[in-house]
Amino acid sequence: MTPIIRKPSGSIATEENKNFLRRLFRWSVIVGATMFLLLCVADLNVEVLSAPFVSDRMEDLPDVDVALVPGTSKFLKSGYVNQYFAYRIDAAVALYKSGKVKHLLISGDNGRSEYNEPEDMRISLMEAGIPDSVITLDYAGFDTYDSMIRAKKVFGQQRFIVVSQDFQNERAVYIARSFGIEAWGYNAEAVTSYGGLRTQVREFFARGKAYVEVLFGVQPTYLGEKVLID
Repeated sequence: MTPIIRKPSGSIATEENKNFLRRLFRWSVIVGATMFLLLCVADLNVEVLSAPFVSDRMEDLPDVDVALVPGTSKFLKSGYVNQYFAYRIDAAVALYKSGKVKHLLISGDNGRSEYNEPEDMRISLMEAGIPDSVITLDYAGFDTYDSMIRAKKVFGQQRFIVVSQDFQNERAVYIARSFGIEAWGYNAEAVTSYGGLRTQVREFFARGKAYVEVLFGVQPTYLGEKVLID
């Protein structure tokens, strides 16, 4: 009679755990690769679809009534002035003084009492000689997507120039034109002195987020009453 050899129960459990970990790893790789592919598709879509409408040259842009300036913090954590902020202010001032636009819509985050992107930009614009009467503030532009949709639905703007660094302009124009808004991007000076790789990685994921938001027609965080821009 052939003896029956039984594996110890501990060995069976160990083998099952190994099989589970193999399956988990395999599915993690598949999901990760799929997500990366989708992010690459989003990045390519944003770049290709926005390319004809974004420029470093003012003469490539049409004359419009309004320029939209996305907000950003005035100061870095180190206490130094944020160059993204400073260069956007410079570009907005140059665009207005050229006569290309008649009004500036500043759209940024004012979600905390001690943090007010639109107001900081308004002060800097006025210090550069821009009349307060041609500046309108959007305090609920919590991200680029919200800023584009609110420009149309709250401020009634169907045609405008976005003033920011090239990577954000590309994403902003992609979002706007996906919703039938005639938007162009005027590129402020690029910032190369800090955060280059981190900014690129963050933008890569931001484009994926924008792609999904456009795809599903996500509503902005907040809309509210309409505001007339004269």
